[in-house]
Amino acid sequence: MSPAAGRPRPGRVPLRLRRAPVPWERQAPTWREAKPGLIADALKRAQARPSGNWYVIGASRDLPPGRTLGVTVGSTEVVAWRDGEGKLRTGPGACPHLGAPLRDSPVRCGTLVCHWHGLALDGGPFAGWEPYPAFDDGVLLWVRLDRVGGETPSERPYVPVRPRVRDAVEAVCTGVGGCEPEDVVANRLDPWHGAWFHPYSFVDLTVTGTPADSPEDDGGFMVDVSFKVAGRLVVPVRARFTAPEPRTVVMHIVEGEGAGSVVETHATPLAPDERGRPRTAVTEALVAASDRRGFAVARAAAPLLRPLMRASAGRLWRDDLAYAERRWELRAAGRLPG
Repeated sequence: MSPAAGRPRPGRVPLRLRRAPVPWERQAPTWREAKPGLIADALKRAQARPSGNWYVIGASRDLPPGRTLGVTVGSTEVVAWRDGEGKLRTGPGACPHLGAPLRDSPVRCGTLVCHWHGLALDGGPFAGWEPYPAFDDGVLLWVRLDRVGGETPSERPYVPVRPRVRDAVEAVCTGVGGCEPEDVVANRLDPWHGAWFHPYSFVDLTVTGTPADSPEDDGGFMVDVSFKVAGRLVVPVRARFTAPEPRTVVMHIVEGEGAGSVVETHATPLAPDERGRPRTAVTEALVAASDRRGFAVARAAAPLLRPLMRASAGRLWRDDLAYAERRWELRAAGRLPG
């Protein structure tokens, strides 16, 4: 943590004034610490963890009763909706009768009704249509695709520990890039690029611990960083980056304002583009919490805060998807350094 920013103390205003801000070009280079082999090893460890064949397909708030959600994970077309009790239902996205796209079909009283010939699906097996296991964790929607994942299936996805939704403000940002999930994960397992590549959001960034420092428990990357607010005003925190499964990286705020808050980045493979290049959906869930008494006001203002949170995350991901796409291009050409 930069001594110019300081570390917030309990009960104090979290904002700090950078007393001696360093211009972007004069900050300490991080390329020596950001060793390609270290990042690659962290990626390999993440890829070796089980996923249970679960894939994030969207935000819980984006699928209210009466609507459908369609997504193609890899080459598997999936449709999702809520039944009459509000439970998430998922299954093949093609009608078993003549292949109609069920994502375009209406939901009536919790039943999905094919708009071609009226075949009705209540979420259970019917006419050759077999549902996929589904899970709604209150923030994100998941589907289990055993043929796509090819792993030993798990009963539930490996949802990271996060604050209770009722005690937090949550927002979900999504984006799509021309890359594979591993390129998204590798981007997140490179915390050294933050203050260089995103100077509008991060300053005074120092990586204080890496997985190589604690290989027995893979403590992840520990980072001291300040979030920019306006001008020289910043909010300093300590964050830990871990990968609980192959397509997820989580940032936990462990010290400072919002301790306990999380930012989850989930990568889901999509159908290739028209040229056969891979595409990946990035779903980022921000779950913010605070023990400050004033945070109740923030929760009450959540409908106003969510668009701002999504806009901030979206700006970061426009840059980071370009980073991930560049990494895929280099990999595809056999030119990725390290």
